Amino acid sequence: MPGHFICDLPIGKKSKAIIARDRKIISGCTMRDQSIVIKDGKGCYLTDVEGRRYLDFGAGIAVMNVGHANPYVLSAIRRQASHMTHVGFADFFHELPVIFSETLMKTINNKNLDNVFLSNSGTEAVEAAYKCARWHTKKKRVIAFDHCFHGRTMGSLSMTNSKPVQRERYAPFLPVTHVPYPYWYRMQMEPEEASSFCLDKLEKAMKNTDAAALFMETIQGEGGYVVPPKSFVKGVRKLCTQHNILYCDDEVQSGGFRTGKFLAIDNFSVTPDIVSMAKSIGGGVPIGATISSKKIMDWAPGAHSNTFGGNLVSCAAGIAALNYMKKKKLGANAQRIGKLMMKRLEEMKEQHETIGDVRGIGLMIGIEIVKDKKSRKINPNGRDAIQCEAARRGMILLGAGKNVIRFCPPLVITRQEAERGLDIFEESVKATCH
Repeated sequence: MPGHFICDLPIGKKSKAIIARDRKIISGCTMRDQSIVIKDGKGCYLTDVEGRRYLDFGAGIAVMNVGHANPYVLSAIRRQASHMTHVGFADFFHELPVIFSETLMKTINNKNLDNVFLSNSGTEAVEAAYKCARWHTKKKRVIAFDHCFHGRTMGSLSMTNSKPVQRERYAPFLPVTHVPYPYWYRMQMEPEEASSFCLDKLEKAMKNTDAAALFMETIQGEGGYVVPPKSFVKGVRKLCTQHNILYCDDEVQSGGFRTGKFLAIDNFSVTPDIVSMAKSIGGGVPIGATISSKKIMDWAPGAHSNTFGGNLVSCAAGIAALNYMKKKKLGANAQRIGKLMMKRLEEMKEQHETIGDVRGIGLMIGIEIVKDKKSRKINPNGRDAIQCEAARRGMILLGAGKNVIRFCPPLVITRQEAERGLDIFEESVKATCH
């Protein structure tokens, strides 16, 4: 509802004036659940228009892996903008998108993934994967998972199954079969039991469906930062191969070293057929990439295209971001800080009845907030209260699913910043749930 905030913090005159102007002109479908008006960012910190500083554990929805206002990225943007901002890569050759694609391929380092289509966002990267799969296989139906999120344009939205409001009034959708995802904590099963159950359902769906492709987030993002058992990911790959179905890996949120590996799927030792990436690979500038093999990307010239894919400023920023991630070993830092966070969060889980589950890989961590551990009943109000209390104490947190808090800070985060964030989080849990 316009004007309603889940987290309605006390705000100053500057913030009130900007929010009032925003409400007049920005479409009401745009969601902002906190009354914070950001002005600046640096590293792992944000500053609002009133001068208050926040430790950022959201990273612009897992975008700012290289940190806010990264000097390497800013320098690359300024340098390219002084020459040319846009070329129309659909019609003209330019070296910069080639360099970006080569840099991306070297970072992925998988001989089976050697062809790139460039776009502007995550949903576009998924749409390209969807169209490529249909073109290559000459089949129409795809398979996706319960609680998944693949974007909001019509192809990706046909698969997205995260929240009812995202699909309401937009039917009819493109042909998609949804199957269970091993959200074992909610299923009240052990991980391997959930894996077997879901693989069985998937196999039955594949036998009854002449599908072009299966789309899967290796770690579900908007659905609640759900990490599947390794046996499940390997089982999905095996079934896709057996049934001649393309495995499309959505790495929009989980990619870019967020889990320690450049692709989250690398943690499971599985190679997909098509990969969709966006968010962090642009260093804060819009960019999307769909990656596959030349064999699969056999579509004809003009079968898919766009205006801004391969934008020169975006490619310059992306090259700088990718090189910075590798040079500064942000994957290793994500693993190191992630382990520290998981250890501390597991300790909190033992002490606080409202923390039902803690899960994650690297710096992609979900904390499930429940009414009590025995019933596991979801506690969305408790989640929102923790999020708001943290903001009051100077920390930005984002929700996921119905009752999950996600930790997805910039990968440049230090041990000291991580410990401060954990302290604020625990203080917020104590202040709201006891």
